[in-house]
Amino acid sequence: MQWRALVLGLVLLRLGLHGVLWLVFGLGPSMGFYQRFPLSFGFQRLRGPDGPESPASGCGPGHWGYVLGGRGRGRDEYEKRYSGAFPPQLRAQMRDLARGMFVFGYDNYMAHAFPEDELNPIHCRGRGPDRGDPSNLNINDVLGNYSLTLVDALDTLAIMGNSSEFQKAVKLVINTVSFDKDSTVQVFEATIRVLGSLLSAHRIITDSRQPFGDMTIKDYDNELLHMAHDLAVRLLPAFENTRTGIPYPRIIVETLYVQEALTTHAADRTDKDVSATHSSLLFPVRDKSNVVNIQTGHWVGKQSGLGAGLDSFYEYLLKSYILFGEKEDLEMFNAAYKSIQNYLRRGREACNEGEGDPPLYVNVNMFSGQLMNTWIDSLQAFFPGLQVLIGDVEDAICLHAFYYAIWKRYGALPERYNWQLQAPDVLFYPLRPELVESTYLLYQATRNPFYLHVGMDILQSLEKYTKVKCGYATLHHVIDKSKEDRMESFFLSETCKYLYLLFDEENPVHKSGTRYMFTTEGHIVSVDAHLRESPWKEFFSEEGGRDPVGKSGHRPRPHELKVINSSSNCNRVPDERRYSLPLKSVYMRQIDQMVGLI
Repeated sequence: MQWRALVLGLVLLRLGLHGVLWLVFGLGPSMGFYQRFPLSFGFQRLRGPDGPESPASGCGPGHWGYVLGGRGRGRDEYEKRYSGAFPPQLRAQMRDLARGMFVFGYDNYMAHAFPEDELNPIHCRGRGPDRGDPSNLNINDVLGNYSLTLVDALDTLAIMGNSSEFQKAVKLVINTVSFDKDSTVQVFEATIRVLGSLLSAHRIITDSRQPFGDMTIKDYDNELLHMAHDLAVRLLPAFENTRTGIPYPRIIVETLYVQEALTTHAADRTDKDVSATHSSLLFPVRDKSNVVNIQTGHWVGKQSGLGAGLDSFYEYLLKSYILFGEKEDLEMFNAAYKSIQNYLRRGREACNEGEGDPPLYVNVNMFSGQLMNTWIDSLQAFFPGLQVLIGDVEDAICLHAFYYAIWKRYGALPERYNWQLQAPDVLFYPLRPELVESTYLLYQATRNPFYLHVGMDILQSLEKYTKVKCGYATLHHVIDKSKEDRMESFFLSETCKYLYLLFDEENPVHKSGTRYMFTTEGHIVSVDAHLRESPWKEFFSEEGGRDPVGKSGHRPRPHELKVINSSSNCNRVPDERRYSLPLKSVYMRQIDQMVGLI
């Protein structure tokens, strides 16, 4: 039962994310319907430290000498700030500050909000679903009346080594949390925030190595795993009664609804239908739009980009391959990445050389390929981190610098930023983690202290502008720094976690021999060999279903995880010599010019 429950949870985590995210995904008509066209952003062109662009070609010392600004120039304020080492004492101070940030938010949630879903940090009270206004999807899509913030924060407690509080929190979840609630929740949010966290915490408890300290629970009987199985079963009806097999975006999770939804389907039929929502069934029809009618299969939206409604799809294509070894996922990711580079990327081909504007990823009309608007949203800041995972580090460096420059301007990342007007379009910042995540992953890839400085800037901004009486509050307006009374669960499960890991050099997550992958909600999942054997296929066969793919599991090889259409012809493994400090300081000055900071 334990193995089957774990398999069902992981399958729903995988397939549910694929299926739900296909509701809002499209890549562009026929891969060749329109030609990529040049676009002027109105930005100042990136210039070398000596003024006009210098011709540069190849990846040799001449190219990097130019980019790094080493042509006899004195050190400017950027180089003075970023080119020095990050002292161990300062690093420890920032680590402790990140941990203190988490503790302050978590303790106040437990004191003033538990067992409700979220903390209102200004008025020091809890928040649950908006029963008075069912149409308030901003709240009701996320809050299911199941102590969301506590559940979402479990593995952060473990990563920070707080075994006593982790054990206490797990027991509270086991004893007080139930999914038999008359709550309508978004399948995607419930999957990434709750199901993913339960599976992650269960794995931490049962890991024989116990890398984070003693996180075992006395008399633990796989209760978190059983809860994950219970939630997964309650989410399964979202995949039922649609002609396409694409899931409904929302579902009532109480028992009665589940029982009624399953009466017309035997258990094996349910398993087969869920497995049939594997994204490979949807990928061939991806090219019409970013929203699909789940009954007809017709695509009805128009916009495609990297931000809201699309971001996690790209992430999970790659991470699903890493975790499960399904070759189809890698093939789809490579096709998606190629399409992104061909149709969404604007600007010059290389990040640090050549003619034209610096690279940027835009939102386009899926039917014509025309630019739809001139804004990017804050969720797109995840993409540099994803590029790190596939080895496109140079492009990741440039794109990350763009978002960081915006952060520097406002002390936060506005929900939407208009790159043509050089001003925010949507002014709030809900404590999102995406820029922090990319900063953390870029530091892991380059070991460049520049990213420790970035993390320190973000930490100090959060402390200065978002800390209130009982936690950390959403910024309503990134310019005047007015606040909203809400602290979403991802602040503890992701933002604080990535900041802490950025500065905690000795954390077990970073140790050799322990391999972890972060889900889109920042939960750690161990990359275990047995998951790459596609165990759910045997599971479905035992339950009377059929092999959803029809062939044996694929064992990934390192060379198969490749980058398509990299922005650089410098495809060497990143090291500190290549990504040295002056590159960051010079490039940050140039990016600041782009967004009007100087």
